[in-house]
Amino acid sequence: MSSVTTLVQPPETAGRIASEEEALAVARQLADEFVGGASRRDYERALPHAELDRLSASGLLAITVPAEYGGIDVSNAVLAEVTAILSEADSSIGQIPQNHFYILEALRHDGSEAQKRFYFGRALAGDRFGNALSEVGTKTVGDYNTRITPDGPGFRINGRKFYSTGVLFAHWVVIFALDDAGRLTMSFLPRETEGIEIVDDWDGFGQRTTGSGTTILTDVYVPADAVVAHQKGFERPGTIGSVGQIIHAGVDLGIARAALRETIGYVRDRARPWTDSGVERAADDPLTIARIGELAIRIEAAEATLERAGRKVDLAQVNLNEENSVAATLAVAAAKVLTTELAIDATNVLFELAGTSATKRGLNLERHWRNARTHTLHDPVRWKYHVVGNYHLNGIIPPRNGAL
Repeated sequence: MSSVTTLVQPPETAGRIASEEEALAVARQLADEFVGGASRRDYERALPHAELDRLSASGLLAITVPAEYGGIDVSNAVLAEVTAILSEADSSIGQIPQNHFYILEALRHDGSEAQKRFYFGRALAGDRFGNALSEVGTKTVGDYNTRITPDGPGFRINGRKFYSTGVLFAHWVVIFALDDAGRLTMSFLPRETEGIEIVDDWDGFGQRTTGSGTTILTDVYVPADAVVAHQKGFERPGTIGSVGQIIHAGVDLGIARAALRETIGYVRDRARPWTDSGVERAADDPLTIARIGELAIRIEAAEATLERAGRKVDLAQVNLNEENSVAATLAVAAAKVLTTELAIDATNVLFELAGTSATKRGLNLERHWRNARTHTLHDPVRWKYHVVGNYHLNGIIPPRNGAL
């Protein structure tokens, strides 16, 4: 366990991406750069600071900034695909900006005009926003002990956060805390703010380089104009949860693609056929061929579902009402269920078809399963089945929260 004191320097320049096609092309270029070191970074738990700087400089972290604030406001289908592309190369890098984009969507919903101009401007400049949201030791994952209390013209925050994904790499720490009335707030603070201590203690067996450690908040002063009333985003129809969840689905899709790619390469080049198959090459085994085909078809289906969900989120953002918000929620829930199950199955099939030799530690192929198993624990899909079923069967509108 170590406290992190090194400041994260803001980018000197950040590119401006002009179109969705360019966003996808830049993502592919970065993925080509990141994939080569992904296994080593996981094996050694080498945090991807240089890679995150490249991501900032590319302009990809600003692709959701609304047009009226200088961005291109890409489709959520494109946002999910950009995430999947990066996650296929390195799923930790693909996950790290998830909270960044969630925060920008929350800012779109409930920030003041001055806040939007400033923080969207920082995103365009390449700044990274990391979250201090989740806690341990509370009754449920939706409960918080962290409090924000008035102090003169501003506020003070005290608390302790776990799973602070992205904070190790962030220029801004965005702290979620309850005010005196029990309403959830979101405060934007420079990483070097006095009283913020970031501890690099994430020791999960998967997503090892997301930097999801602990953030300790001790009497942290918050200017009044840095606080956003996040609770308001869930008191009316919105897309905050849908945007956050579609990015998670993109991460899982990327992991599944990576697993299929590794499986195909191993079966073609290294695996032996089973004794009773009657073929010379493992790649000619009809049962193996069928299993590969099944995975490829399910990936195709998940891609289509994710794209369709993205379009529904787009519609809800443009024409925000209860009907469109619910449609987006249900579609994203479906995509998240499919990609969750697909990622776990695809990473299992990798070893089923590659065989025992694929478990050698030096190959580090099991990182795909570890990453899938860890990342898919964010939000239980059993409750997404429930939400979708309850809507169709009983007409119950899905709850409004960051997990839907």
